[in-house]
Amino acid sequence: MARILTGIQSTGNPHLGNLFGVIFPSIELANSKEGSFFFIADLHSLTHIKDPKILKKFTYKVASVWLSCGLDSGSDRVALYRQSDVPEVTELAWYLTCFYPYQRLKLTHSFKDKLSYLDDVNTGLFTYPLLMASDILLSDAEKIPLGRDQLQHIEITREIAKRFNREMGDIFILPEPIVNEWFIPGLDGKKMSKSRGNVIDIFLSDMELQRQVMTIKTDNSHLHATKNTDRDIVYYLYKLLASKKKVYEMKDSYLEGDYGYFQAKEALYSLLLDSFSIEREKFAFFIQNPFVVEKILAKGALKASKAAKITIDRIRKALGFGDMAEFGLN
Repeated sequence: MARILTGIQSTGNPHLGNLFGVIFPSIELANSKEGSFFFIADLHSLTHIKDPKILKKFTYKVASVWLSCGLDSGSDRVALYRQSDVPEVTELAWYLTCFYPYQRLKLTHSFKDKLSYLDDVNTGLFTYPLLMASDILLSDAEKIPLGRDQLQHIEITREIAKRFNREMGDIFILPEPIVNEWFIPGLDGKKMSKSRGNVIDIFLSDMELQRQVMTIKTDNSHLHATKNTDRDIVYYLYKLLASKKKVYEMKDSYLEGDYGYFQAKEALYSLLLDSFSIEREKFAFFIQNPFVVEKILAKGALKASKAAKITIDRIRKALGFGDMAEFGLN
């Protein structure tokens, strides 16, 4: 059975797109694999967030979302942990920087997208793909659930692994992507993304969630006019969660007229509350009890560190660094 790994940055609550694109599919995979590693990418988040209080708050929020959505942290096959609690990650990242060409790194999407404001780009943003590769290779992960827009990171990881293996021997497993094709539109119709600020966060308070849903972009159709379901964001999101009967009812209302977007948004809002009532209740518990989350993260870090040590010892030996175990000194 293959080992899987996935991570999410601690830059706020995972949104509806994250849930359908990564979290739910990854949790489903975790139930069928021999080892599953889920990490909170707080080291990655440091490229943007410098306030330790905010970073800690977001770390707990992301962990709480994973746990609220059904991740079985009590399973021996699952490890939920903070990236920064496994120091071997940064050690391996340095090794990888010494095996990957500078010019090649300049071609990555994550760097090219920032060329217009290089004065504000820190070195961490430039070497970001190498830290991501370190996360993957350190765990000997074989399958990586991700969205299509993240494919280049796996390509880079595989390229780095091949370069290292050619020079130092058969050290790294070459990971394979599990691409999720979900497209979840945001409030403006473009792909839901924190960076665009167009997300739906189901873990907000009732009033905040309602306010968010009400800002979904719609056309200027009159209340009595028929509506085009093919282009409507509200209908698209409603269809993701509603039963077939409810979807048909909304579609009929759109086509018959006398059904406004305000009514459709109210229906979507109610559906979100109903569909995620259990997850929202669990999330509130974990946020109010951070010590519970901390214990789970610490337990996960031990599992992740155990796997990381096996890999890093293999790499150190290949690089010719001191092997204390060889002389019985560790």
